[in-house]
Amino acid sequence: MKPTLFVSLFPFLLFGAGSAAWGQQVYRCAGVGGGAPEYINSVKDAQTRKCQLISGGNVTVVKTIPYSKMTVRTPTSSASGTVQPRSAEGSSPEQRVRDSDSRGILEAELKKSEAKLAELQKEYNNGEPEKQGIEGKNYQRYLDRVKEMKESITRNQSDIAGLKREIARLPGSN
Repeated sequence: MKPTLFVSLFPFLLFGAGSAAWGQQVYRCAGVGGGAPEYINSVKDAQTRKCQLISGGNVTVVKTIPYSKMTVRTPTSSASGTVQPRSAEGSSPEQRVRDSDSRGILEAELKKSEAKLAELQKEYNNGEPEKQGIEGKNYQRYLDRVKEMKESITRNQSDIAGLKREIARLPGSN
């Protein structure tokens, strides 16, 4: 009995001892000039700067880039408000290769979506698909399946429209 009890309590004992030995105290200090708070783990610095000890939980600090240093690229737009595709003339050869790859991937997806749409529309049969199995006896099941098919066709048409928009945005599109 005793070995079983020891084995079952061992992980808890190890965790309890480990958290005390490997645990690190984190202090929150006021930011310089009223800025964002700073987090430190040095006891000496925390005492001299009068920081508060953070207890009970993990702290994750993510370093961010100040908004003023960020560069934001926006697509060019015409007077009518439509987005114009980027010009391929000023782009590097690597960018042209990426654009070509993107176009190929999008066109393959478009063909696949159009084939799926044709299959769905054929099966949908203008809102009157053939009944399957128990649907002859359970008309509600048939109606549910017809509704799902219509929704699937609508989603697929939306996907096709989105793919066509993306292809039109690529350089070299008319």
